[in-house]
Amino acid sequence: MLEFDNVSKSFWTGTRRKVILDQASFRVEPGHSLGILAPNGTGKTTIINMMAGLEKPDEGTIRKTCRVSFPLGFMGGVVPRHTARENARYIARLYGLDADYVEAFCRWLCDLKEYFDMPIGTYSAGMRARFTFSLMLALEFDIYLIDEGMPQTTDVAFNRRAGAILYERLRESTVVIVSHQASTIEKFCRSAAVLRDGRLYMFDTLEEARRMYDYT
Repeated sequence: MLEFDNVSKSFWTGTRRKVILDQASFRVEPGHSLGILAPNGTGKTTIINMMAGLEKPDEGTIRKTCRVSFPLGFMGGVVPRHTARENARYIARLYGLDADYVEAFCRWLCDLKEYFDMPIGTYSAGMRARFTFSLMLALEFDIYLIDEGMPQTTDVAFNRRAGAILYERLRESTVVIVSHQASTIEKFCRSAAVLRDGRLYMFDTLEEARRMYDYT
């Protein structure tokens, strides 16, 4: 379970206070994926980061009683001066997983060949994205967090291979997706919420949420 209990979050922009959430309360139960529709600039990434524990609320409580992923594509936790092999084994130990398995899975999926044993700081942006995406897929979570759809790299073959694994994983897991497009959400979520002016309006169906989002 992932639960927000009277959670508030805001930022000072320099001219005004931007409210992301105002005493929001909701719960994500295992097996019940949730989509959150919100226009750009309303704080979608901030909400996802709070779910992952990367940001703290100003007020209220966030409770987690299951394994919640970091946001797909998140680059934090990877040490640039270490090799992909060293990073994979370190992250595996943090999560209490078999380091040999995580290393082998990442090595196979990202297919960086000899670069896998070179410092990540020497990688191109595309190579680094392939490794971090592979690392995320090597770890299994109860709830996966997605900000604005599936991460992509410039490597078509990798996207096809990793995408097939990700879609299969998400069909068996719970997903929270935040997006400004209903089409991004509808692939995985039947229920949805709309974020507007710091308020989160929950709906039983995506269609109900879409009507509010599009026409009010």
